[in-house]
Amino acid sequence: MPLTFELDPAMTPAFRDDVLDLWTEVSNAGGAVGFVPPVTREEIRPSLVRQLAVMSEGRARLLVGYDEQRRAAATAFLTFNTDRMSAHWLWLYTVMVHPRYQGKGYGRDLMAAAADAARGFEGVEAIRLACRGGLGLERFYGSCGYKEVGRVPGAIRVASGDDRDDITMLLPLG
Repeated sequence: MPLTFELDPAMTPAFRDDVLDLWTEVSNAGGAVGFVPPVTREEIRPSLVRQLAVMSEGRARLLVGYDEQRRAAATAFLTFNTDRMSAHWLWLYTVMVHPRYQGKGYGRDLMAAAADAARGFEGVEAIRLACRGGLGLERFYGSCGYKEVGRVPGAIRVASGDDRDDITMLLPLG
């Protein structure tokens, strides 16, 4: 069954917990979403609170993909630039698909829904995202139309002796 996508869902306590659970499960499955396993909900909570604060200021939007039980199965934060000279593109952050749904095309669906949402924002012409090297993410994003536009070797330290490239990808929306 395909996911149902919604932009800017109601921020109820239950929904916030649902996103926190998703973020924790994705992180503990090895997802490159800002943490290294093992991680707890309480370790992730401050990052979610920061994202929600940015949303409350109108600087970001949340796209969520719901499963058939209306649980958050996929998310992405679309974050606007505050610099007026960069206002023609936005960042895509914390792109997640629940581990039980990976390999079913839901990641590609999420990326298409994010591009569709961005096309609806006045003046936005492109999406940028950063991804961690060593996981094949750049191949996945490339298959969704993104092009690698920058790479900083060893910029992400996953663990002592395990440095990964920070890869910047761009999707023109035109």
